[in-house]
Amino acid sequence: MHEFKKNKNSWTFLTNHTHVLLCLARKNTVRVREIALEVGITERSVQLIISDLVDAGYIERKREGRCNSYRINGTLKLRHPLEQHKSINEVIELLKSSSEHTDITEPEVESN
Repeated sequence: MHEFKKNKNSWTFLTNHTHVLLCLARKNTVRVREIALEVGITERSVQLIISDLVDAGYIERKREGRCNSYRINGTLKLRHPLEQHKSINEVIELLKSSSEHTDITEPEVESN
């Protein structure tokens, strides 16, 4: 995990929603505090982003004891018209390093 430190001139190409999603893709049981440190936002902001992603159907949250686990629905498309031809899976695959494992839901294939 790398901690992101913001300065007054820092900006990034991707949104915090994307950053949170990438953290969840790397480890589906990651804690909100760890995401906040890595993305460089507050824990409350992470919670709000996770709620946005759950409400939109991009992730599912499951309570396991005192922790949450997350399942990404990688088949959903991006929301903006410029990007809606791409799926969440495609974005995560593009941005993850070759050594990272991701916890993405793949579409089920029916056999005849």
